Amino acid sequence: MDYETLLKRAKQRMPQSVFEKERFEIPKVIGHFEGNKTIISNFPLIANTLRRAQEHLLKYILRELAAPGEVNRSGLLIIGSKISASRINEKIKQYAHEFVLCPQCGKPDTDIKKEGEFSFLKCSACGTKTPVKSKI
Repeated sequence: MDYETLLKRAKQRMPQSVFEKERFEIPKVIGHFEGNKTIISNFPLIANTLRRAQEHLLKYILRELAAPGEVNRSGLLIIGSKISASRINEKIKQYAHEFVLCPQCGKPDTDIKKEGEFSFLKCSACGTKTPVKSKI
């Protein structure tokens, strides 16, 4: 058999999910300043899109921005200093690359699994299991 025939056969046997190219988009933060505070109104939507717990994402963002903050009862993220939306978006994108997107296939179909003292990023699209670099 020639190379082309083997290649066609291999492609036919692969799962359809390998060929899907849906774009994964992280919503941009929607917020405003209130005195010396930054209020983000769509924080729950961002956490849901990333399929991660709000607490995990919040801890990462606050640590990276070196700012105090909390999520109030109505779901608003209140950061205790004025921080630009572009800087917050940058930190959310950083979070996605570290804790959401599979380093092998680039898809967001991952979960964080804890095994003993270590956490791993397990991809349900390609099956890759990689250690999570930083602890939160």
